[in-house]
Amino acid sequence: MNLIIARIMKERLHSTTFDLPVQELRRGYRSDVYFWREKVVLESHNLHPHVTMQVFQKNEAVVCGIDEAVAVLKVASGRYSDYDQAYKLFDKLIELKRMGRKVFLTDKKKYLQLEEEKMKVSQALDKLWVDGFSDLKIDALWDGDAISPYETAMHIHGDASLFAHLETIYLGILARRTRVATNVRRVVNAANGKTVLYFPARFDHWAVQGGDGYAAFVGGASGVSTDAQGEWWGAGASGTIPHALIASVGGSTVTSAKLFHETYPSADLIALVDFDNDCVNTSITCARELGDKLWGVRLDTSENLVDKSIFPEMGTFKPTGVNPKLVEKVRLALDKEGFKHVKIVVSGGFTPERIGMFESMGVPVDAYGVGSYLMQGSYDYTADIVLVEDEPMAKVGRKYSPNSRLQPFISTN
Repeated sequence: MNLIIARIMKERLHSTTFDLPVQELRRGYRSDVYFWREKVVLESHNLHPHVTMQVFQKNEAVVCGIDEAVAVLKVASGRYSDYDQAYKLFDKLIELKRMGRKVFLTDKKKYLQLEEEKMKVSQALDKLWVDGFSDLKIDALWDGDAISPYETAMHIHGDASLFAHLETIYLGILARRTRVATNVRRVVNAANGKTVLYFPARFDHWAVQGGDGYAAFVGGASGVSTDAQGEWWGAGASGTIPHALIASVGGSTVTSAKLFHETYPSADLIALVDFDNDCVNTSITCARELGDKLWGVRLDTSENLVDKSIFPEMGTFKPTGVNPKLVEKVRLALDKEGFKHVKIVVSGGFTPERIGMFESMGVPVDAYGVGSYLMQGSYDYTADIVLVEDEPMAKVGRKYSPNSRLQPFISTN
């Protein structure tokens, strides 16, 4: 569901949005082992303290990952009715996964047999699992909310033994999604309403794309570069022509643009114009050849290069990379020949500070493509038990911090 619609309707994202490894979460397979051992200790001694777990982080930020974190609590809070049997079944499940990876490319029949057996083992584990989520109460902020340092983002109330093993998981989710959403929001704010394209897929592991793309949307990004990044919020990928395509057709930017348009006639045609390190002339050549078909040009000059058009004016500004003077020259050249409809997209090392500088100077940019910056920084969350049986109980330096902005997490899914 679109996030804006979800907020208006006061609904959370459906728990099935997230591709969660349910059996692994329940078993503590992806948790720090000491949290799993905490759970087992409590259950082994029949200890079921009713606690309030308080979650916060220490920076000005844009909260993201709340719905995903609660989805983890939904599917994996609880206990096994028979731990010995569950351990055996889970070990078998992991071994079947290993075996399946080995034969996936070489023996499809065997692979399918293993997949069928995995399903049976997983179903057996489900029968041993006693759900505990219904016994928890959660109060939380919404994805997209601004948060202050040390402000409580979520309270989890209930039997500690039901969810002790999940602390690693929900804190990690919140930390990563908040980092992406906050970085994107800072870029969007700096861009003063200009389009911001989310382009960091190549700088991180492929497996994080779904949640990161959603976090980018929460932060305000207008587009993402992979279909996976848009899955959670119903968007498709968008992107320009890569340098590799230009090289593959003999180094001709115009040819690559023509072939791209013939293959994807409904996509916005944006020519990548720095291949020959001559953005002005390449932009004009593309505009002349493509006319109204050309939606825009993208400047991506390396920070170690000076574009040919800049050579005569060096000495009064930093000449390398995509700089204000280069953008201005491209805009002036396009306008002079009647191509005012052609937009300018810039990319390559852009940060909020650099975008802010471009905007303050009135540089004629229509869209910013931002990559590696969006993966930077740290927004670590902490979780503390602050109440036990509704009485204060916390490590020195921590205390219960109510937050009137928290809302009960109500979900029908």
